[in-house]
Amino acid sequence: MPLASPTTSTRRDRVLPLDGLRTVAIAFVVLYHLHVPGFGSGFVGVNVFFVLSGYLITTLLLGEHARTGRIRLGRFWVRRILRLYPTLLAVVVVGVALWWLIGDYQGSTMSALGAAAVALTYTGNVARSFLGESQGVFSPMWSLSMEEQFYIVWPPLLMLLIAVVATRRVMVAVLGALVVASVVASGFLFEAPGGGSTPDIYFSPVLNVAPLLLGCGLALVMGSEKGQALFRGRLGSVATWVGLAGVVGSLAAIGSGWQQSVTTFTVMLPGVAVASALLIGGLVSRPSLPARVLSLSPVAWFGRALSYPIYLWHVVFIALITPVVPGALGIVAVIAASVVTAYLSHRFVEGPALRLKERLGTSAKEARSTTPAERELTNA
Repeated sequence: MPLASPTTSTRRDRVLPLDGLRTVAIAFVVLYHLHVPGFGSGFVGVNVFFVLSGYLITTLLLGEHARTGRIRLGRFWVRRILRLYPTLLAVVVVGVALWWLIGDYQGSTMSALGAAAVALTYTGNVARSFLGESQGVFSPMWSLSMEEQFYIVWPPLLMLLIAVVATRRVMVAVLGALVVASVVASGFLFEAPGGGSTPDIYFSPVLNVAPLLLGCGLALVMGSEKGQALFRGRLGSVATWVGLAGVVGSLAAIGSGWQQSVTTFTVMLPGVAVASALLIGGLVSRPSLPARVLSLSPVAWFGRALSYPIYLWHVVFIALITPVVPGALGIVAVIAASVVTAYLSHRFVEGPALRLKERLGTSAKEARSTTPAERELTNA
């Protein structure tokens, strides 16, 4: 069976299992926030998103450098803004308008305008980790802050590494050292929080950088002929199943009280990031049952089109619905409202910005030379 059949779409030339993986990750996160039994550690879906972002961003940047000898930072940043900001702005506007109803969600410590300002400036992780502020319904946007800060710092740093280091092996070693350093520092700086809250190190733009860097390292490995050959062999199949077992198994391995244990942040969560990297490497390299399932049209479309708006909208609906509709009915209502609103948001809010974004896309010549993994991000 040809490699392309389970992993790419002839119509859009995307790496479909990665779209499907987004569906799994957002399901974990939403069910975690809804306190559904069995998903008490569903927050690991954020780790999956981080690794995926690091991999796709780096693949895109390396591909552009290989084709053109440069990385156009301005165009890259504008495209990211056009992709991500419209939905964020819509959610913030609605959240502020409803603040009188939902502003006290999970003990928010900020005013409506303060929380909105933090959300729109992508500083939620800084406000939480260094200032101890909670944004209420905008709290999940701390992870968006992590990614946007990564988008600012990593591309020029990658350019510097390419200019100074040149070899991928050394760059991978540098990233590996940074991953180890962040994990070790997390262990030394960990302080068990009171009241079941999450330690500040989890929101730190420095201490929780390991998943993003592991994704970057995976892209560097997969961008080399040797790395591709390794994953196209049996290692790719092993990586897929081991990675899948690690990600799904974390739902059982990370139990209640995870916030109080230093091993969560020095062993378990880094382990989920490693598992995510293995899973991604396997999915893009070899045919497998997980790749086929994640490539199914509804699964891949859901992750591609709705995972981002659902992530932004679902907490607003949790705050609105669950106080008046408790139990299983409330869970179903939140999921339904989130999916419908995410679809409308994707269609009518993201759509115009995405069309403008396409005008900043690659030329026809560049498009013919890009890889499916690059287009996975370019079209995302």
